Amino acid sequence: MQSTATLRYARISSRKVKIVLDLIRNKPVGEAMGIIKNTPKAASEILEKLLNSAIANAQNNHAMDVSKLYVATAYANQGPTLKRIRPRAQGRAFRIMKRTSHITLVLKEKE
Repeated sequence: MQSTATLRYARISSRKVKIVLDLIRNKPVGEAMGIIKNTPKAASEILEKLLNSAIANAQNNHAMDVSKLYVATAYANQGPTLKRIRPRAQGRAFRIMKRTSHITLVLKEKE
């Protein structure tokens, strides 16, 4: 049995999210939450909400025991990029890429 939580179109680059996801993969949810709370990265706030959502999904939708849950898989894929233009000197333009990502957390119960 597994529980999934997905966040789509998060306004953060998937490269930045993957750094924190690598820290919590294959960890129990309590330990993963502690790591996220003490990691000074922009992705930590987003992942904390997503992990809470995954835990709530496991508890309410699948009747899983929270004390046995662990982060089975965690990945972030690149979403669509918002392209913006910034004016530069002498009439030139500079392209700004505002990247988005799709983040997925899958929790499973330890046997």
